[in-house]
Amino acid sequence: MTDGDTVHVVGEATGTRLVGFNTPEKFSPQCEYERQLGERASSRLRELVAHGSIQLTKVACACAPNTEGTSECNFGRSCGVLQVDGKDVGSILISEGLAVSFVCGRTSCPPAPRPWCKG
Repeated sequence: MTDGDTVHVVGEATGTRLVGFNTPEKFSPQCEYERQLGERASSRLRELVAHGSIQLTKVACACAPNTEGTSECNFGRSCGVLQVDGKDVGSILISEGLAVSFVCGRTSCPPAPRPWCKG
């Protein structure tokens, strides 16, 4: 795992961005609290994957036509939905306060929500 909303599948060159939610950033946080929460989200995702039956379903990314799989689309990552023991990982992380809902359109996404540093 890179962070709380990206997983790496053995044998694939790039990660898979999990859709439907956004977790705090570990690597470019806007404040120390976001970094700490990002570490917790990443650890929790690692824990869920390690102790459950996982199913990763690849889905189309919300990108401009003919850009999927390129750096212009999702940093070259594929997109997917991850379930652990039949439960959506995004829903679990949201319910635990480690993520927020983030829904994209068919060909684009709004700015990623990052509410963790608001005063």
